[in-house]
Amino acid sequence: MFGRRSDGRRLDNIDPIVQIMPYLMTERNDAMNMLTLYLDYDPMMEYIRKRSLEGRKVSFMSLIVAAFVRAVAEYPELNRFVMNKQIFARNIINVSLTVLRNRGDKKNMDEATIKMEYDPDATLDEVNEQMDKLVKEATDPKNNNSTVDFASKLLKMRWLVKAVVAFARFADRYGILPKFIYDVSPFHCSMFITNMSSIGLPGIYHHLYNFGNTTVFIALGKFERQPVYGKDGITYKNVIPLGIVTDERICGGASYSQGFNYFKKLLQNPEQLEQRPDHVNDDFDFSALRAKRKAKKAKKEMKKNA
Repeated sequence: MFGRRSDGRRLDNIDPIVQIMPYLMTERNDAMNMLTLYLDYDPMMEYIRKRSLEGRKVSFMSLIVAAFVRAVAEYPELNRFVMNKQIFARNIINVSLTVLRNRGDKKNMDEATIKMEYDPDATLDEVNEQMDKLVKEATDPKNNNSTVDFASKLLKMRWLVKAVVAFARFADRYGILPKFIYDVSPFHCSMFITNMSSIGLPGIYHHLYNFGNTTVFIALGKFERQPVYGKDGITYKNVIPLGIVTDERICGGASYSQGFNYFKKLLQNPEQLEQRPDHVNDDFDFSALRAKRKAKKAKKEMKKNA
C-alpha cells in the first residue's frame, strides 16, 4: 500500500509516457506484445554436451532461465510489473515453470507448477541447481506441490472460491495480500515459462494473466529446421522457437529490444552465464534486502547442515 508491497516498490521517476500507459490499457491482456525469437540450436547443444562430459547436467530450460536472470541484471526494466495502474520494480526475480507429474500411472499425467527465486547476480549453476531440485520434488508423485495443495484445499469449499479470489484481487491491488500467497501463487512472477516441446507441440503465444502480475511468458516449442538463404544457395540450420509474450506497459520498446537481444546473445554464448555479472543495474536499490535475504538463507543452510 502507498507504493510499498512485499514484492516490490512503486516507480515514479520514469518516462511519463510509460507511466500513463496503464491508464490507457487497464488490463494486462490489453497490452500483450508477441514475438517469436529463434535461437540457434547448435551452440546451445554443444555447450550442454560439454557440461555433460564434465559431469554437470544442464538443460535448455535452465539455460533460458539463467539468461533471463542475467538480462534482468543488465536491463531491470524487464522485471517491472503493473498493479492498480502503477508501475513497480520487483524486488526479486521469480520464475514460474509448469512441469508434468506422473501420478504413479504412466497413462495419467497432470501438471504442477514450481516457483523459483533468484537474485540478479545468480550464475547458471545456481539457477540449474534450484530448478533441478524443485522439478524433481514436483514430479515425484509422493510429494505434495504447494500450489496444487493450496488449490485443492480451496476447492473443497467451492462456495468460498469466488469470495477468496475476489478478496485476493482486492488485496493484491492495494499491496496487502499476505506474503504466503505471493510465495505459492505462480501468477506473481517475473517470468512464466513452459516447455511445449516436451508434449510434442510447436511454439505458441501464451496469454498473460490478468490475475497476478506476470510480465513475461515464454513458451519453448519443438526444434525446427529453418532455411538460410545465401549466395551459394539454401542451407538449413536447427533452431529453437521461443514464443514470447510481454506486457508492453512496463517500459519502452527500445528497452525491450535491448533486453531480449542481450538475452538471445547470452544463449548463443552460454559460457558467459557461468560467472557472476560485473555489475547489477537496478530500478530501485534492493541491495540491503538482498543482503538480508542471503544472510537468512546462509543461516538456514548452516542450521540444516549442523
